[in-house]
Amino acid sequence: MRKPIIAGNWKMNNTASEGVALVNAIKDNVKNACCDVVVCVPAIDIPAVAEVIKGTNIELGAQNVHFAAKGAYTGEISAEMLKEYGVKYVIIGHSERRQYFGETDETVNKRTLAALEAGLIPIVCIGESLEERETGKTETVLDRQIETGLKGIDDISKVVIAYEPIWAIGTGKTATSEQANETIAYIRKKCGETFCPKCAEKVRIQYGGSMNAGNCKALMAMPEIDGGLIGGASLKPVDFAAIVNFDK
Repeated sequence: MRKPIIAGNWKMNNTASEGVALVNAIKDNVKNACCDVVVCVPAIDIPAVAEVIKGTNIELGAQNVHFAAKGAYTGEISAEMLKEYGVKYVIIGHSERRQYFGETDETVNKRTLAALEAGLIPIVCIGESLEERETGKTETVLDRQIETGLKGIDDISKVVIAYEPIWAIGTGKTATSEQANETIAYIRKKCGETFCPKCAEKVRIQYGGSMNAGNCKALMAMPEIDGGLIGGASLKPVDFAAIVNFDK
């Protein structure tokens, strides 16, 4: 059985003090969760949040990592820097990183390999745009992102994959539970063909297309969906707790 994982992606929100207040508002309401609970916070919030989650079941995640161990990479953060503060997970290849900051499948691969080497758990984001879905290119896009972005990984089960249908994020369009499940099933099948079937069955694949308190139960009832990468709802304590407690 794959243990579900709900990860909040705060994006560029919350000062350190606001982040502490948010964690304090959710920690008691998620302490009996059946899933792994993660908050992926802005880099500047990591030290403060690392302190406030001590003794809780909440794990710490970052939103990016560089592929080099050190060097002349102004503004970047290495895996070892993250690990020193107790970071366990790191988001890689988020659609916003690809859209605004030039992330490619090749750089996603380099960051993912660096994260794994350092003992971090990558949450690797893949997914198609609205144009790509409407023109029937979803599987082609996912194939490329898996083959290139996850190239050279020895054990794919050490990676969490987040399926982000970009067309369902902030567009007013939504994927049905069945659509999300069908595409995630394809991702698992592709991982089985690219790596090995047994490993693919162990890979946790999240849905990252605007999961919220209203649709989480239906999505999490789908057999292929192993959790969610939560954006806006992760900033609302009641909503995030409701998603984490989807089984109640």
